[in-house]
Amino acid sequence: MSSKDPSPQQIARAEKQKIATTEGAKAMSEVRAHDVAVRKNMERLRALRLAKEAEDRANGIGVEAPAPKKKGTRKAAKEKVTAETLSAWIAARRESGHNT
Repeated sequence: MSSKDPSPQQIARAEKQKIATTEGAKAMSEVRAHDVAVRKNMERLRALRLAKEAEDRANGIGVEAPAPKKKGTRKAAKEKVTAETLSAWIAARRESGHNT
């Protein structure tokens, strides 16, 4: 055997790499084909949805005005704390058994 002849391990490794390369290319082409099919389906469904929405708008179905936004809800939700409400709250806590 000369030094330039490949060993059986090198031949096996080269064969595995060749197989992996061909299978990888095949898998990538399948993935790309699947992606194209998914995009086509998405376009079809989008077109159907837009057509239905346009038809519904033309017929006046499902058309609702957006609810007006409430302004200042955080400030309106806060109650003014007064001595009367605070003392009533403390009394209610004592009567219910808290702070014992």
